[in-house]
Amino acid sequence: MNYYNQTPEKTLQHLDTTRKGLPETERHARAVRLGPNKLKESKQKPLWQKIGKHFIDLLMIVLIVAGILKGITGDYVEMGIIFAVVLINGLIGYFQERKAEASLNGLKQMMAQEAVILTQGQRKKVAAESLVPGDVLLLHSGDILPADVRLLEAHDLLVEEAALTGESLPIEKSTRVLTSSLPLGDRVNMAFSGTQIQAGSAVGIVTNIGDDTEIGKINHALQSVAPQTTPLIRKMNQLNQQIFKGLMLFIVFLIFFTTLRYGMEANLLLSAVIALIVAVVPEGLPAVLTMILSMGVKEMSEQKAIVKSMPAVETLGSMTVICSDKTGTLTKNEMTVTDIVLPAAPTTVTTRDLTLIMNNCQDLRTSESQDVTKLQGNPTELALLRYAAKDQQPLLAQEQKIPFHSKHKYMATAHLIDHKLTLFVKGAPEVLLEKANLTDAERIYWQEQIAQLAQKGQRVLALAQKFLAPEAIIQDELADLTIMGLAGIIDPPKGAAIHAIAECQQAGIVVKMITGDHKDTAQAIGRQIGLKHDAALEGQDIDRLTDADLAKAVKQTDIFARTTPEHKLRIVTALQAQGEIVGMTGDGVNDAPALKKADIGIAMGIKGSEVTKEAADMVLADDNFATIARAVKEGRRIFDNLKKTINFFLPSALAQGLLVIFALLTDRPLPLSPVQILWVNMVTTITLSYALGFEKAHKDTMKRPPRNPQEKILSLHSIARILYVSVLVTIPAYLFSSQVANPVVAQTMLLHSIVLAQALYMINCRELLDTSVNKSMLKNKALWISLGALVLVQGSLLTLPIMQSMIGTTSLTLMQHLVLLAGALLIFSIVELEKKVLKQLAKKRQEQTA
Repeated sequence: MNYYNQTPEKTLQHLDTTRKGLPETERHARAVRLGPNKLKESKQKPLWQKIGKHFIDLLMIVLIVAGILKGITGDYVEMGIIFAVVLINGLIGYFQERKAEASLNGLKQMMAQEAVILTQGQRKKVAAESLVPGDVLLLHSGDILPADVRLLEAHDLLVEEAALTGESLPIEKSTRVLTSSLPLGDRVNMAFSGTQIQAGSAVGIVTNIGDDTEIGKINHALQSVAPQTTPLIRKMNQLNQQIFKGLMLFIVFLIFFTTLRYGMEANLLLSAVIALIVAVVPEGLPAVLTMILSMGVKEMSEQKAIVKSMPAVETLGSMTVICSDKTGTLTKNEMTVTDIVLPAAPTTVTTRDLTLIMNNCQDLRTSESQDVTKLQGNPTELALLRYAAKDQQPLLAQEQKIPFHSKHKYMATAHLIDHKLTLFVKGAPEVLLEKANLTDAERIYWQEQIAQLAQKGQRVLALAQKFLAPEAIIQDELADLTIMGLAGIIDPPKGAAIHAIAECQQAGIVVKMITGDHKDTAQAIGRQIGLKHDAALEGQDIDRLTDADLAKAVKQTDIFARTTPEHKLRIVTALQAQGEIVGMTGDGVNDAPALKKADIGIAMGIKGSEVTKEAADMVLADDNFATIARAVKEGRRIFDNLKKTINFFLPSALAQGLLVIFALLTDRPLPLSPVQILWVNMVTTITLSYALGFEKAHKDTMKRPPRNPQEKILSLHSIARILYVSVLVTIPAYLFSSQVANPVVAQTMLLHSIVLAQALYMINCRELLDTSVNKSMLKNKALWISLGALVLVQGSLLTLPIMQSMIGTTSLTLMQHLVLLAGALLIFSIVELEKKVLKQLAKKRQEQTA
């Protein structure tokens, strides 16, 4: 039942109660039948299931098999390292998943713990969990609502509902019957669980408890939203499948080929297959990718973006749409006087006359020593006081006062100024205009000014005064006021947010605003911050749309007003159905389900509720939308570096695999021993593989559109490069070293040539299409540290007898070193030439299509 459409008497009748409350026996019976007033929890999986499921994806299985095979070959150290990587990655996945449970805990913390009720006319304090529909609640300033209530009495009641509805101002409540279907924020005769009474008092009847409350519906939505798989995880799963399928294809082919062609013995074939898997599986890759992501997390934290899930770092870079809450995210969440209107010329009234009224017709500031910026209370009154503070107006003694009341919609204070009793009045402009002494022209002027401010989405207050006889007593019914001016008040956009939105739009990211505020206010803010489409959809419009119609509408709409949590969830879902990678920002409880549903949820760290922080993937420590733009840039940099690292890793792994394959196909002994293959793997992982993670963002990072969400992490071009580079690294070196008579020298030359080629190819991978030798090379200190470490580690292998004995290598002559270096430089030059040719071809295609 829509209780806001019912009279108090009908509500009491429907809930079978009276204004004196329920008897204890009836309360107990209802509690037994309906259950406690608390949010229900979903059935929890056993701990072993929660942890175990993170160890059964394809990459984990491949790593576990690789570890077992390392153990079969006798290399227990390498086996231990691989199993450690498996364990760390699995535990990281488990701990990230716990955020859903924390979201529920955050909602529980919002629930009130105690409540004061009437039972048969007697006041009684009870546990909030014991409330039942039909209980009569007594509410006072500062109370947190323990349930949804229909108001029976409301005395100057203001309720802060921003966390639930997104409304930027406290809601003035009443008991009047509402006859039409209204969104949550307009149901002024209702008060909702989890919201807080800012001023006044009330009596209400409990209508809904637990999961039937509005906050309970949010709890249900949170539990029903399935966790999202990040684009990076999806792409890595695709890559794992490609590697796995390729490896299995090679193994099956070699088994049949070698058995039929050479009749190879089973034990030798098994040894060769194990060597192939050990060589090809890039077991160090997950550790390196984890390191790059963790560096991104650290970098973002220094920029005030706290990332809770490492894969979310990359998701930031792939976002195509950002859905942002308005209040506190795009705006300051601080009501501000932005426009002042004085009487039509000629006039002697100045802005100082208005600020004198603002500074004295108020309740909050009682002493001139009080710092206005630290006052708390009604946001509108605070806005006027902050505006007046710049004029340093005196604080006058109040001789008399008419407090603000919803009946008359104004406040009046009387002060002695130069032995005259001066009345200051502020209030609703339509009320004060009726009480003013105005000509027709003056009335038309003020009405036009009020309309213009309203079109800007501003709340308008009129300021007036009147001179009285010193002994006069001011009454509620005022007349003959002089209108001194108007004040336009709004929660203004942040300057940094306007710049950040422009930067996001330049990067091809569409910004949409979703708010619980009114349509006019939302559109006014949308114009100021530079959103593309000015048209707005309201929650009631969304209710009339099917999912298919909404999917079309969200593409053409950037402003959504008067929305509920369900609306926000539908909007995010509709965008995702269009293939968008959606980021959702917010600070209120009403944002939590949409934050969880989005590909990346972004919560406000300062003004955000604990529920949103727990549901989100990222928390903005400074509540600044501009931080999102910086995080997007960082996310794109990280993904670029991940691609560079993968493009470096795979040719290295495939090159070693080709050695085994080539030996099997030609019926020759393995050119490198398993220990030597492991040495190449170790050198690559320890010294070279991390350097690319420190590359700076490209200068055009925020000028290019978001990548296609369906794009695989390895393009056809990347696969082609991986294949030809691995062939160039392996086959020529193998053929050259096979001409050397001494087998130890031949193995050393082959091993060293692969390491040199990998070092120079790592430099190739700094840029995927641009030339790699540029000024930015000097900015990546990690690059030079890694190359220096390679020289030391590889130098020890070629010069120290103990290392040569362990690995099975020997020293090389200067000429041999120069020949191998020349071969590596040749590979480097071929890759750079290929990049240059491809870039020129791409440029020609762009010119032809332009």
